[in-house]
Amino acid sequence: MHEDTLIQHLGDQGINLAVSLPCDKAKMLCSLLPESFETIELLREEDGVGVCAGAYLSGRKPVMVIQSSGLGNMLNALLSLSRTYELPLPIIASWRGVYKETIPAQVPFNTALPGILKAADIPFAIVDHPDEFDRVSEIIGTAYRSHTPAVALVSPRCWEGPSVCERDEETKDRAREIRIVHERAVPSPTMTRLDAIRAIVPHLNDALAVSNIGIPGKELYWTGDRKENFYMLGSYTQATPIGFGIALSSHRKTIVIDGDGSLLGTAILPVIAGKKPRNLTIICLDNGVFGSTGNQMTPACQQVDLELYARACGFEQTAKVTSAEEIGGAIASLQQGPSFLHVVIRPGNSDVPNIPFTPQEIRDRFMSTVRTGAIQG
Repeated sequence: MHEDTLIQHLGDQGINLAVSLPCDKAKMLCSLLPESFETIELLREEDGVGVCAGAYLSGRKPVMVIQSSGLGNMLNALLSLSRTYELPLPIIASWRGVYKETIPAQVPFNTALPGILKAADIPFAIVDHPDEFDRVSEIIGTAYRSHTPAVALVSPRCWEGPSVCERDEETKDRAREIRIVHERAVPSPTMTRLDAIRAIVPHLNDALAVSNIGIPGKELYWTGDRKENFYMLGSYTQATPIGFGIALSSHRKTIVIDGDGSLLGTAILPVIAGKKPRNLTIICLDNGVFGSTGNQMTPACQQVDLELYARACGFEQTAKVTSAEEIGGAIASLQQGPSFLHVVIRPGNSDVPNIPFTPQEIRDRFMSTVRTGAIQG
């Protein structure tokens, strides 16, 4: 099958992690990926940028396999995360909207895609036939050699012909019992985010830590800088996907310091709960506002319980705290990951300076410590 040939190209390039969201035209390729690589199946393509970033920081060599329309969801993260930190990310995109397309909604974005990639200065190659799969290898080489996102636009023509066959997907029995008893009394919060971070830092120990964008990262830096901290400078919603990618690729305990707005804007929590990384803890600092942009209240500030949300996504180990004194005990109690700590705080930003490191310096010093416990395969 042509799909097997392409998978062979991935293996020849040293790929050891596939992150995917399926396309009807490439469904056979997507179904075969788990037979050759550890595979993370996403709910939203943008999350894959963060997962692949975390995996690469931890020594893995990931690839994304998606439908080309998903590049529209990924574009900001590709530039503000992959490009900003110079992280390689090869993407194999089933190119819709061009060849024998029957869905009108696929046409406007996908026909413009080569121009969009050119404007973003993202290298790409068009693959029209299985004989051109060496272009996929070239794209992977370009991504890792030049530390950039790079895209192979693979035409559905590549899957035509007698070698194409249907594959019956195994459907798991979804029968189950769901029992959630969730009763919490949440007083009016008194902690600020800085109070919470000051209480968290002494309990990081040798854990790898990822901080949310904006002021949270700056507060973490000035409270307790360590080379084990990865500070995000952009890419809203990507802190937890990055931490997930790190936890999957390292034996080290990994802690994400994220925010309520960021976590409500991603679809990664059910994916994490399904994969069950034992070494991952997510700490949600919930102030009910978009703190770094002026403390505007989020639409969810009064009616959404983030701890219950995590449990609904499949997290079994969760806790809620409302005071700095409770934080250390809660972190210690959540030893079996994936775990979720909901920290209820009040709005408020400290007047902290910017982090005095370039994105490349943040990347390099983090990688120098994380790879000592990396999983290579």
